[in-house]
Amino acid sequence: MTKTLRVGMIGCGFMGKAHSNAWRQVNHFFPELPAQVQLTAICGREAAAVERARSLFGWARAETDWRTVVAAPDIDIVDIGTGNDTHCEMALAALAAGKAVLCEKPLARNLAEARRMLAAARRSGAVHMVCHNYRRIPAVALARQMIQAGELGGAIRHFHARYAQDWLVNPNFPRTWRLQKHLAGSGAHGDINAHIIDLGRYLVGEIKEVCGMMETFIKERPLAEPGTVPPQAAAGGRKGKVTVDDAVSWIGRFANGAMANLEATRFGLGRKNHITFEINGDKGSLYFDFEDMNRLKFYSANSAAGRKGFTDIIVTDREAHPYMRRWWPPGHLLGYEHTFVHTFADFIQAVADRAPVHPTFLDGARCMAVMEAVEESSAGRKWVRVPAVK
Repeated sequence: MTKTLRVGMIGCGFMGKAHSNAWRQVNHFFPELPAQVQLTAICGREAAAVERARSLFGWARAETDWRTVVAAPDIDIVDIGTGNDTHCEMALAALAAGKAVLCEKPLARNLAEARRMLAAARRSGAVHMVCHNYRRIPAVALARQMIQAGELGGAIRHFHARYAQDWLVNPNFPRTWRLQKHLAGSGAHGDINAHIIDLGRYLVGEIKEVCGMMETFIKERPLAEPGTVPPQAAAGGRKGKVTVDDAVSWIGRFANGAMANLEATRFGLGRKNHITFEINGDKGSLYFDFEDMNRLKFYSANSAAGRKGFTDIIVTDREAHPYMRRWWPPGHLLGYEHTFVHTFADFIQAVADRAPVHPTFLDGARCMAVMEAVEESSAGRKWVRVPAVK
């Protein structure tokens, strides 16, 4: 008999929209899953906003107190898509209540919180996952398969990645929670650099040491009018201090000897959600650009003379490429929303099987360890070894 897994989702903004769509679609396109999803409760701080989201996305009920969702006996999965300052408290409560937990990235504001969440997850025995959805872009999953199969050779030499957005270029953009360290933990570092750190770990391996710099270009911004979407500056012209980074750039070494070079910025004028990486091995290279996310470029040193160059792989083949047999005929492209459907399908399978599913809270904590090492390096202008998380 097929199980029913009842979901309680906390957060009804941007991530609430992306997650709601995935919960609604996952059984339609992954009918072989051993469990049916039930959209039981959605939670947000403002009653009118969460009721609109409930009606729009088809949730059974709306709540304004996350503790009600976590404690509810008719909830099996708690999906945390709220601000970073709430992740730890919510996850600890959900795990203590015996719920499976899916948490948005970054896992926490700092490594201490991440360690607490990891310890609680291990004590509970519940399935736990960080929503690094870019791992499940078919082209990225294919890149991992090719690396593990040795198609880049026996040694990886370089991992170079950049994540650039431009939504903070305007100095009059108000100071939202994402620009306050006590709420966000960090700026571009945790918001977007966390994603490419995770991709580096997923594709190449653990990161051993780092040397980085961080910069805040606009030190003060207008205070935000509470409850405005999109954020609006409050009347009166008062400003508040920005306490997070606008951009971060760092180099490092992986444990396997590969060199790392990563940059994340929210000041890349003209870039909206620009994610690229290139991986160079001793026998081949891979290049990926999220703005052309259905393609993966591959160079092989074993190509015949006169045939050397990057091959353009369109990652839409039903039989050859990860996740694609659930979707459309070859050449019919996927988008951002599909990465969440893939993530949730793997999570549902794991919850039904009571088995681990990557990336776990251990991955989230190890990502946070790299982030803290970069912050320490920037502050001290020195190389820093990444602390071990086991």
